[in-house]
Amino acid sequence: MKKLAITMGDPGGVGPEIIVKALSSAEIRESCTPIVIGDRVVMEEAIKLCNLTIKLNSIKDPEESKPSLESVDIINTGNLGDFKKGKPTAEGGKACVSYIRKAVEFALDKQIDGIVTAPISKEALKMAGFTWPGHTEMLAELTGTKDYAMMLVGRPLRVILVTIHTSLRSVPDMITKQRVLKTILLAKKACDMMGIESPRIAVAGLNPHAGETGIFGNEELKEIKPAVDEAVKSGIPVTGPYPPDTIFHKAYKGKIDMIVCMYHDQGLIPLKMIAFDKGVNITVGLPFIRTSPDHGTAYDIAWKGKADPSSITEAIKLASSLKI
Repeated sequence: MKKLAITMGDPGGVGPEIIVKALSSAEIRESCTPIVIGDRVVMEEAIKLCNLTIKLNSIKDPEESKPSLESVDIINTGNLGDFKKGKPTAEGGKACVSYIRKAVEFALDKQIDGIVTAPISKEALKMAGFTWPGHTEMLAELTGTKDYAMMLVGRPLRVILVTIHTSLRSVPDMITKQRVLKTILLAKKACDMMGIESPRIAVAGLNPHAGETGIFGNEELKEIKPAVDEAVKSGIPVTGPYPPDTIFHKAYKGKIDMIVCMYHDQGLIPLKMIAFDKGVNITVGLPFIRTSPDHGTAYDIAWKGKADPSSITEAIKLASSLKI
């Protein structure tokens, strides 16, 4: 079984709660060896909040971890003490970065097989003095990864993004042949990770009707189609660009395995529409497996016992099954 580090996320958000709920499942603990990296005091409070009987076992190194149905291993990185709940704080931002740094260190040293990250807050990161717009960019910088992409799975859809966290106004200028081609190659790598043989990869256009032969924009003609053609020449099973308003329906009907999307909401709106509670985020291109639930810190319901662990449960299952 894979050893998976599960970072606790923002202590004031739903991360601790969804982790203890997910790890209370025997099915999850039988699928992998989970190691929580976070704050033991916070995790114990989450266990008490959720009225669970799960026990924590403190270890210092992943090599000490052993599969168990009786307890969950935790590597304690500090003691926040009286932390604030339901709101972003500089302390929370610093804490969640420390969990991620430790997990990356273990992953690069091959002491673990992958990382599942609980939600963090971009606002808390900013309050703590960090400039990363999210997990994806943070992990890429910490690992020195240049070619990476954000991918999301919400059966039956799988989407991978050419641009991620940027304003909609700046997207057209960022749609270049090289960037689209890189994402197509990463889409094929993602399919390999998931064991999809002979994948059907489709590329969505940027403009309505995929530009309608240049009437509604020329990004498809100048940048996207040339990238698709070059990928085909290199042996990648990819087609497109297709009108965005039709290609997702084909994928929903099982005729497409992966859609290369031009911008964040183009891919996430349809995926969250059908798999809001079970969507999983994957960072493709890192030297290790990384998944996360496809939702945020949910401060409004944090520490009320209401958070649904379905998405992080799916993230752990998927991380357990991926190959790299």
